[in-house]
Amino acid sequence: MDTSVVEHEIEVDVPVRTAYNQWTQFEEFPRFMEGVERVEQLTDTSLHWRANIAGAKREWTAQITRQIPDELVEWTSTEGLALSGLVRFEPVTADRTRVALRMEYRPDSVATKAADAVGLVDARVRGDLQRFKDFIEGRGAETGAWRGEVAGPGEPRGSM
Repeated sequence: MDTSVVEHEIEVDVPVRTAYNQWTQFEEFPRFMEGVERVEQLTDTSLHWRANIAGAKREWTAQITRQIPDELVEWTSTEGLALSGLVRFEPVTADRTRVALRMEYRPDSVATKAADAVGLVDARVRGDLQRFKDFIEGRGAETGAWRGEVAGPGEPRGSM
């Protein structure tokens, strides 16, 4: 089965720390991610998702595989949908941040393959980033923060 890749970036008018801190508030994702109904943080590195994708209710569990405060969050699914991704945070100025998202997924149904083929997944991710921008700029501050690090496979903690 083929894997699809979506990549988008957006600049937000908040400091890198604010953008990163908000992104780590995974349970807030339904406030700006279309179709995401619920994200439950099971542990510091494990998340359970419930969403409506291409008209179908879907659930999956994702594991954060690498996390560096103010730099990146990387994840992969462990059950349910086959997907993985990486979001990077790069300061543009002291009060402006580039947020770059790369997601790989495997369309697993006729509906998700059709949605992928006509660019709906790409458009949804682009829209989600725009809604994240509107959300964080409208608030001016994050709703919370998790500043822990998660070392990638084979990386000792603190060497990133």
